[in-house]
Amino acid sequence: MLPIQCLERDRCQGKGSTKASTDPNADTEWNDILRKKGILPSKEKPKEHEEAVEEQKQQRLQQNSVVKTYEDMTLEELEENEDEFNEEDEQAIKMYRQQRIAEWKATQIKNKFGEILEISGQDYVQEVTKAGKGIWVILHLYKQGIPLCTLINQHLSGLARKFPDVKFIKAISTTCIPNYPDRNLPTIFTYFEGDIKAQFVGPLVFGGMNLTRDELEWKISESGAVKTDLEENPRKQIQDQLISSVRSSVPTRRDSDSEDD
Repeated sequence: MLPIQCLERDRCQGKGSTKASTDPNADTEWNDILRKKGILPSKEKPKEHEEAVEEQKQQRLQQNSVVKTYEDMTLEELEENEDEFNEEDEQAIKMYRQQRIAEWKATQIKNKFGEILEISGQDYVQEVTKAGKGIWVILHLYKQGIPLCTLINQHLSGLARKFPDVKFIKAISTTCIPNYPDRNLPTIFTYFEGDIKAQFVGPLVFGGMNLTRDELEWKISESGAVKTDLEENPRKQIQDQLISSVRSSVPTRRDSDSEDD
């Protein structure tokens, strides 16, 4: 019997072993004969093996990249790409989605104002005293026909849009405080969680009709009600310019001596 036939017989009967069977990838003439006979599987070519490994690596990277980018997705995108996530990430994505929903709800609650609200005296307790935890309230007492009150209402409308997490309200003075004197108008009160934190009373406090929105923002920010992005008091810049202008218009002593000569 030929050696190949004996080997095939022993393999079928579960007898014997060969060195080739323990090292099927060895480059030997004997292994080549066994491969031709179908006893050993064809040896993978190095290049084909490397390509297969690289393809598997790219697939893993692609899967990982999908998982890593879910933190950058919106809630709608998470829903659209839900089928692309693997089982290991489902729990993490579920927790992340719950976190995003909670953050979204918190933002909606925080940014629920955005405009100045008109109230009357009977609304004061509900809108000011019971405004809620962590809520700042800015109340402007005004009266029709006073130009500075009108100007401040215009500025507060713009600030309400800029700081939507702060409640801006206005009320005709005598509807909140009976017999409140007009000489105290305009008046602004700032509250936090129902407690008064600052008050600005009378036209002199606001600097008259030259008051700008930035100046009003800075003044309110000093009470802590808003977090301004202004780096310094705008009124200070005007004061510095006025002082500089006055100084340049005042004659120096040398100029006076020259005139006397």
